[in-house]
Amino acid sequence: MLELKTPYLLFIGHATDPLSIKMAKSAADWSPEKCLGEVRSPGCTVSTGLPAMTIAEGIAAGAKSLVLGFANSGGHLDDQWLPMIHEAIEAGLDIISGLHDRLNAYEELVAAAQRKNVRLLDIRHPTKRLKTGKGYRRDGKRLLTVGTDCSVGKMYTSLSLTREMQQRGMSVTFRATGQSGILVAGEGIAVDCVVADFIAGAIEELAPANAAEHWDIIEGQGSLFHPAFAGVSLGLLHGAQADALVVCHALGRTSMRAIDNRPLPSLAETIALNEQMARVTNPNAKVVGIAVNTSAVSDEEAKTYCRKVESEFGLPCVDPIRHGVASIVDKLEGF
Repeated sequence: MLELKTPYLLFIGHATDPLSIKMAKSAADWSPEKCLGEVRSPGCTVSTGLPAMTIAEGIAAGAKSLVLGFANSGGHLDDQWLPMIHEAIEAGLDIISGLHDRLNAYEELVAAAQRKNVRLLDIRHPTKRLKTGKGYRRDGKRLLTVGTDCSVGKMYTSLSLTREMQQRGMSVTFRATGQSGILVAGEGIAVDCVVADFIAGAIEELAPANAAEHWDIIEGQGSLFHPAFAGVSLGLLHGAQADALVVCHALGRTSMRAIDNRPLPSLAETIALNEQMARVTNPNAKVVGIAVNTSAVSDEEAKTYCRKVESEFGLPCVDPIRHGVASIVDKLEGF
């Protein structure tokens, strides 16, 4: 487990896209007991729903860490945020980052952190020495969430499934594969920072052999259909050796994330390709449910869409946030 000091202050900068603060929003939604408030900059139009605070107010309330809870294309640390980070260091806060750019690559931040005896935590970057994947059969049961696109709800679906299974007394562990999931779980491996040859091996280590009745719920990343992220998605499929797959989809999205004029694949295409690729390491892998982010439509439209999908594919289809995931877990209890 990572030693991440709580409570957190969540820094979201001047974000205007709700998806760009998914790290902060994930912590606020799934670990609210660890969060005090959010730090915003002028021009910010989105929120985690937590109280707005300054660094000084956060310190007075007992904050122990500042979380860089935003993301941008490429995961770069913009120089405009350095004064805020320096302020937090001077106030005695650890800094937690999920960006690709490493805090520890900035000599001035390292020097300041050493002087104030605080830590710079680049949780996106694995520190373990990893091995290549082997694909050998291993005991236990594993479920992997996959998607028609990136940022469609794979982590929220995985956490929803884990919570429902825990409430039923099932043996289950959530396995985080991205910086947001790691912040919630306190451990994991961010696979988009793993050298390509070692992605499958990283997942084999993250979700190793276990008791026969135990489920590992492995957080998916990207999509086999997204040109930027398909390599990570494929490595995850092979390393997970999943028994069950849940397809995640965002209703109403007209083009793949950050790519113009590239329609999302159909659910049928997504199911077929993910099952084919998953069966490279588990011949029995199959899709057991469909999770849809229906936030773009009314609740009645969401229910109508889910009923239509269930009729077409013979699989439970739900919005995990609106409807819960009980119908999908019902199928897992029968495995």
